[in-house]
Amino acid sequence: MKFSSHKAMLLATVMTAGFGLCVPVWAQDAVQTTGSQEQDKSTTVVVVGKRADASRLQMKSDNVVSVMSSDDLEHTAVHNVAEALALLPGVTVTNTGNSFFGGIDGASRGEGMFVGVRGMNTEFTLALINGSNVAQGMPYSRQVQLSLLPPSGLKTIVVNKNSTAEMDGDAIGGTVDFRTPTAFNFKDNYASVTVSGRLESRARDYGDDGLGGGLSAEFARKFGQNKQFGLYVSAFYDKRNFTNSEAAGVMAAQNDGGWGYLHTSDSAGENPANGDAEANLVQTGINLGVSEGSTKRYGGNFSLDWRVDDDTSLYLRGSYARADTEQNSTLDQFVNSQSRVYNSSTGLYDLSLTSSSVRVWYETNPEKADLSTLTFGGVKKAGAWTFSPSLFYSQGNNDRPNHIEASERNNQSDNYNSGTTTPYSGLFITYDSDGYAIPLLTAAQSDLVNNSSTALIARRAGQLTRSFSGQEKTGFKFDAQYDFTSGSLQYIKSGVKFVSSRRLVESHDWTNDHIGNLLGEAGVTWADLGITDGYYNSVYPGLYDNIRVPKVNQQALLDLFYKYFDAASASTDLCYLNCNTLKGTENVSAAYVTGKYVFGNLDVIPGLRYEHTDIHNTYWDNDAEAFASNETQYNEWLPSLFLNYRPQGNAVYRASVTRAYMRPALVQLGNGVSTSGEGGDSLTVTQGNPDLKTLKSWNYDASAEWSNSQGGYAMLGLYYKKLSDYMYDNGSTQVNSGGDTVAGATYNGVTYESVTYVHPTNGGDGHVAGIEAQLYQKFTLLPGWLSGFGAGLNLTKQWSQVDIGGGERHRVQNSPDFMANLKLNYVYERLSVDLNYNYVGETVLSYNTVAGLDIWTRPTRRTDLHAGYDVGHGVTLDLSVSNLFKDYGYWSHVGKNSLAISDVVNSGSTTLLSVKYSY
Repeated sequence: MKFSSHKAMLLATVMTAGFGLCVPVWAQDAVQTTGSQEQDKSTTVVVVGKRADASRLQMKSDNVVSVMSSDDLEHTAVHNVAEALALLPGVTVTNTGNSFFGGIDGASRGEGMFVGVRGMNTEFTLALINGSNVAQGMPYSRQVQLSLLPPSGLKTIVVNKNSTAEMDGDAIGGTVDFRTPTAFNFKDNYASVTVSGRLESRARDYGDDGLGGGLSAEFARKFGQNKQFGLYVSAFYDKRNFTNSEAAGVMAAQNDGGWGYLHTSDSAGENPANGDAEANLVQTGINLGVSEGSTKRYGGNFSLDWRVDDDTSLYLRGSYARADTEQNSTLDQFVNSQSRVYNSSTGLYDLSLTSSSVRVWYETNPEKADLSTLTFGGVKKAGAWTFSPSLFYSQGNNDRPNHIEASERNNQSDNYNSGTTTPYSGLFITYDSDGYAIPLLTAAQSDLVNNSSTALIARRAGQLTRSFSGQEKTGFKFDAQYDFTSGSLQYIKSGVKFVSSRRLVESHDWTNDHIGNLLGEAGVTWADLGITDGYYNSVYPGLYDNIRVPKVNQQALLDLFYKYFDAASASTDLCYLNCNTLKGTENVSAAYVTGKYVFGNLDVIPGLRYEHTDIHNTYWDNDAEAFASNETQYNEWLPSLFLNYRPQGNAVYRASVTRAYMRPALVQLGNGVSTSGEGGDSLTVTQGNPDLKTLKSWNYDASAEWSNSQGGYAMLGLYYKKLSDYMYDNGSTQVNSGGDTVAGATYNGVTYESVTYVHPTNGGDGHVAGIEAQLYQKFTLLPGWLSGFGAGLNLTKQWSQVDIGGGERHRVQNSPDFMANLKLNYVYERLSVDLNYNYVGETVLSYNTVAGLDIWTRPTRRTDLHAGYDVGHGVTLDLSVSNLFKDYGYWSHVGKNSLAISDVVNSGSTTLLSVKYSY
């Protein structure tokens, strides 16, 4: 979906307002200066370029922040901004979600997508660009897909780990603010061009070229009689071609029942009473596949500034980023039938497989995502007053325009085919020393899978899903600050803010008939249909080299689908047109007041914020064959108190208590209505719940930071979040589905003995507790070339537990128990070298999934190398290698202590070489 007309209207309004503006009232919320300049009393954010400047900003900040400078970004070896943020303490980056591309589908792209802060799920992170709220285009959550942003064209990223009163309150995890530079961040007129090339090692393992590259440019100029105008423009383009490996046991368990218990108490397959379910798990089927495709990103930023006089400035900021991804996954599938053999010596029933369905499944996972922002505002000082108004607009879309699926199998049955399975006996999976699942294939299975294009029977003429999701945000804010010249009260600041959001999600799914029925003949294969182009001779190089998988011609498959697609029937099918349509508007009004008292070296900053939310949802009632709607309102009081003790210039000690909250996702409040049991005595109605509560949190922080004159910095912090009315990301399905049964109820004019209303519900209380530590030191006191060395680390240890519903307690979703980053760097004369090691501990992805157990991830490790050299004359060379040792990028498994049922992705390493010319 697109909001182009509204975007154009707002842009016209902003430009008209800009040139017809009365100067005395407009102000910029955060004056952006060079890192060497002092921060003004009225400002909240400074744009910085160097690591030293970022450390100073962290020290000066009233709240707890972690700052990444443009210098930091240039010394990373990552695919995008999201991955770069993983180098900061307490920041989690995930490469999958629960939306269009959940689980292994998203992870097999091989790059980080979403960002979480301090043990909270990624949808509890608020994203800003230049201080403006970013649209949340994901269909079923409040996440922002940050992977479409490259690590270029940015000056500063500030991760706020708690919120002062002037900041938005719906940020339990934190607020990530991306700041673009202005012309005034550069000493003189400036321009640069960067050309890069990349190589994906896993694609090379498959025989694909894995090549890619990019081009970016920056331009900054100050002009006018007194250089009072500034223009900054950046643009980027890059393309990545990937081919990654996936071994999907969890997928097989969830989609095809490919799991069981090794020993059971009865022939029905129940786990023995008091038996360890995790230790008894066994994988009975597996999917092995190749995920190949490309991601093309492009966009840019601009800033236009006017320093009218010493007391007045105006600005216009814009950003645009788009990522077009083609992802095609082909998987060999083994779906095996289970039986039970009674063991008289144990009194239990042992698992033994009896037959096997050998299949190949193909799916595309395309995505067209874009994110744009536009902000207009300024700063006006009038005596002791500072006024800071702004208007802003943001649009985000995450579309899946042509997701198609098709399969072939040996036991295909339809009007013309009567396929059969192959015999099998015993267990199907063993494990190597590293925990990888190894299928024990028979000769018949190997022959079928390795010649699948001609040996397996084509099933359907495709299933196509077209999905679109987008959000548009418009808003304004006005801040006013009064500075006192004497006494302990330094200033009082208050303001108002209004954000209006409009959201639309729609999905249309159509499945064609079986190929045999459509063609009127038996035995038709993919080769006969012309939709295969040879094979990948190893489905997973280095692990499953004796198994191959066909290459599918996507366009030929799409042509086949549309040849048999019944467009006339689809155009009159109300459920096809409307069942997966969700619409919503959300208006948030906020007001706050805060101030700062200074008692010697102690700063005291109390604050109070109030936010009122009006949500209107529209959804499809399939039983009534009409759209229905509901409304939700929230009112939140958000007090805060910050204490900052600064005994000397190189130390600060902080303590704070703040209140934050998070609104439920649209799909939980107003999901489509469906019924089951019509014609019987009882009826079940499944629907959204407009009475869901917000997730709320009291946040307690204590920290200390120190710095020295030799480039050293240290931080130690404690935090605790007390949660209530917990919610989690469950994709398009309900969270904590509860049921209320009403006896003798009437529904749609029909009276039933009972009607059960099933809807999402809140969980209970919980907590997240953690310790953060950060240390960095330059060794400038060493002699000669040794003075170029520096070393640092940051560590985060977390504990979390929540009631997900009914008193059932689990770890917080996507909250790792431990995170660490180690850094060694060397800068001397024209050479710079950076070695970064990133570790993320185990996490919970989803609750009560297979066998009633949670799905966990194994710890991940990544080592990145970067080297840069200043050739001179404005030319610099950079070489970086991400995931130098080719560690697995994703490994999920059923149960905390078992690897029996696992999903694994190997995406190898990425090498990037760039040349930059600045003048």
